[in-house]
Amino acid sequence: MTYFPAYKTVLTDSLIPYARNSRTHSAQQVDKIAAIIREFGFLNPIIVDGQNSIIAGHGRIMAAQKLGLATLPVIEANHLSEAQRKAYVIADNRLALDAGWDNDLLKIELQDLEAGGFDLALTGFELGEIAAMFDDPNFAPGTEGDQGKLDELAPKMVTCPHCNAEWDLREHGQG
Repeated sequence: MTYFPAYKTVLTDSLIPYARNSRTHSAQQVDKIAAIIREFGFLNPIIVDGQNSIIAGHGRIMAAQKLGLATLPVIEANHLSEAQRKAYVIADNRLALDAGWDNDLLKIELQDLEAGGFDLALTGFELGEIAAMFDDPNFAPGTEGDQGKLDELAPKMVTCPHCNAEWDLREHGQG
């Protein structure tokens, strides 16, 4: 069944959180969502059932409340059965976790944004994560101090549990 509901606007205070929503939102994440909304606008509507109970968008509502937004866009999904509504609450949160990144394309996009002076924190990534993407590994050869002498094996010491004698297995051809 394909369903294309219309958007409508409701009072933020009229929305009812789903008490059994298993997805959590840290204060730091809510701050990030608020920054995104402030920069781009409220582009992802809340999904509600026929009685303004939230199906999807709890974090966005928390951010909207932090920003003092009095009204929000919603999609009313009153066609869902109770089981479908419960399943969608879980699926909506879980499916995003299955997505991956094309790291090469991501780096290109981030470089373009940075070159244009855009605040990369508004991408949702932590600045440390972004820096790590651009840290190329150093494959320069190390020194003996870094690696030890590669032609010499370190001793492999063992202790006899009965007499406490110690010896190097490598000296006896066993290491």
